[in-house]
Amino acid sequence: MKPGSAAASPASLLALLCALVLAWSGLLVLALWSDLAAPERLAAAELLRPRGGLVFLFVLSLPLLLAGLVWPWVRAWSGAAHRLLDEIAIVTGANPRHPVSVTGAAPMRALAQAVQRLADRHASERDEVQARIAQASARLTEESRRLGALMSELPQAVLVSNEEGRIAAQLFAQADGHGSPIGLDRPLTALLDGAAVAHAMDQIQRRVALGQSSVTAQLVTRRGPALLRVQVVPIAGLPTGPAGHVLIVEDATRSMAELGRRDLALQRLTQGTRSALANLRAAAQALQQYPAMDAQRRARFTAVVDEESGHLASQLEQALHEQDTGSSAAWPRDEMQLADLVFALQGQLAGLLPEPLECRFDAGIGARWVEVDSHAIVLLLAHLLGRIAGQGSLAGAAVELVEQGRLLRLELVWCGPAPDPRDLQAWEAEPLQTAAGAVTVREVLDRHGAELWGLAEPSGSAARLCLQLVAASPSGSARSSGHPAAPVGRPISYDFDLFHQRGQTREIDDVPLAASSFTVFDTETTGLRPGEGDEIIAIGAVRIVNARLLEHESFDRLTRPRRPVRASAEAVHGISTARLQGEPPLERVLPEFARFAEGTVLVAHNAAFDMRFLELARERTGVRFDQPVLDTLLLASVVMPGHGAGEYHLEQLAERLGLPPQARHQALADALTTAQVFLRLLPLLAERDIHTLGQAREACKASPLARERF
Repeated sequence: MKPGSAAASPASLLALLCALVLAWSGLLVLALWSDLAAPERLAAAELLRPRGGLVFLFVLSLPLLLAGLVWPWVRAWSGAAHRLLDEIAIVTGANPRHPVSVTGAAPMRALAQAVQRLADRHASERDEVQARIAQASARLTEESRRLGALMSELPQAVLVSNEEGRIAAQLFAQADGHGSPIGLDRPLTALLDGAAVAHAMDQIQRRVALGQSSVTAQLVTRRGPALLRVQVVPIAGLPTGPAGHVLIVEDATRSMAELGRRDLALQRLTQGTRSALANLRAAAQALQQYPAMDAQRRARFTAVVDEESGHLASQLEQALHEQDTGSSAAWPRDEMQLADLVFALQGQLAGLLPEPLECRFDAGIGARWVEVDSHAIVLLLAHLLGRIAGQGSLAGAAVELVEQGRLLRLELVWCGPAPDPRDLQAWEAEPLQTAAGAVTVREVLDRHGAELWGLAEPSGSAARLCLQLVAASPSGSARSSGHPAAPVGRPISYDFDLFHQRGQTREIDDVPLAASSFTVFDTETTGLRPGEGDEIIAIGAVRIVNARLLEHESFDRLTRPRRPVRASAEAVHGISTARLQGEPPLERVLPEFARFAEGTVLVAHNAAFDMRFLELARERTGVRFDQPVLDTLLLASVVMPGHGAGEYHLEQLAERLGLPPQARHQALADALTTAQVFLRLLPLLAERDIHTLGQAREACKASPLARERF
């Protein structure tokens, strides 16, 4: 019998059996009556007439007696059969290693053992097939990993959208605090301004229609405090237009801020020097036009020239300091420690010096950070030392580091004469072939805000070449240098099947479960009585897209309640009132969760409990959850009707479906377990011809465990 087909209940089977017994008894009496002669029939009638009530009671008691004897046997067989159907559905649809256990009569136990043997054989063959598939896809997985590792270090983010403007793939740090989070199957408008995106798409469509060779589009938009520069490139593939778009997103906040600072510095320089230049010009004209003026007045004009020229020099110095080298924003530089720069220099000078370069500095100054193009700096020093070596010996070369506030000085010391200043000036005009192209030594120095000079030791036995750099930050921390910290373990997702998903505009109930987007969530609360003021203190959630669990797209927040956590609740989830004191209130957390779950179907275990808390929080937060809700508890009761009402706890379902045990009563961990249970239930639902969201909701409504939904 197919698991989803209707089966006769034990009561109906028993009623049928009683009817058959009564019919058989009636036929037997009829046969005996027809075999009697007429006098025998009259005698029998006279005998039974005063005893008719007793005969009627006997006839009625016969099926009742039969029911009492047969009912336990019928119920046991029927229950064992339904239980075996549930076990077979689990083995074939969700967990091939699930142990089939059925109690009852010996034939049912034997049947369960036979099913177990078949399941074990099926599981072994399935494992063998999976192993071969894993071996065949190992090379592809390795290539994908290499691609991911390569692209994850790019300074730009890369997004791929399908033709409907939803994210199909991402290489992007998970954003938080700048609006809606980024994730697969989310609209681009969750990241970028909708009007800017529409304008860029219109530009691309127009250029495609005109047959232009370059069909890319540029846009600049803001995401929270960040200013993003986006290049949109269409993906050819459909006769009607692009099959999707590749978006290269770059954070332009720093470069735009630097341009703003330079413009402001130039404006201040212009305004601050006008009066000084006017005074200088007036004083110079007076001195030129009146050469015979008296000494006192000449001294006064000379003082004006001296004062205004000093003021002008001060203004220029301040402007140069604020600008911090005009071309630094475009020059490729990395943050690195001085010790690493010295190590790179040692490798470059290995063939130039007769002995390895000696290091004379402690670890403290070696740990200071600088922002440099290390390749250009190392080439610069190697080039200059090569010139010096051409004039004499570089015996006993060593490197020392000196710290003076924000200035860090790298000094190369050797036994020999110091370079002549005129030679050093000439060498600075010589070109270097760096990764950024051919530049002179002086250009490298200027673009780093660096200074270079040579000097001789007082004893004359040694000389020094000094390179002065600016520290990346006063504390020497790469994190305080002004660069955004590189994301650790940047999440990389590939799901190009979304290109072929055409159902985004269909009615929500007609969307297949395997093609829907879900937010699986769980809450922890101050207690179990929402009507008595208990509140949410933790929300954990993960996303499922195209029947794939996206663990990296998670939501995990604690929130500060208005009432203390009950002792009974704290004993379960371990979250105390004191721990929540520094957390944001629900008015801030719930809108973030609503943005995370936007456009998806909500899934929870025993969802009515969680939804009741969300419903009660609506008045406080103004957040309303109107999307459909699925309950894994009810779904499990639909596909496993042979189990008792107390056998649908989350831990029991996870174990029955072959999921590894995880920490319980932690919102995010429970959400992950619920998501895995939900994915294991999908094939069991398909076996019962439940394929769409609407069918799943109707099946949940028909479940015996269904209760009021909020």
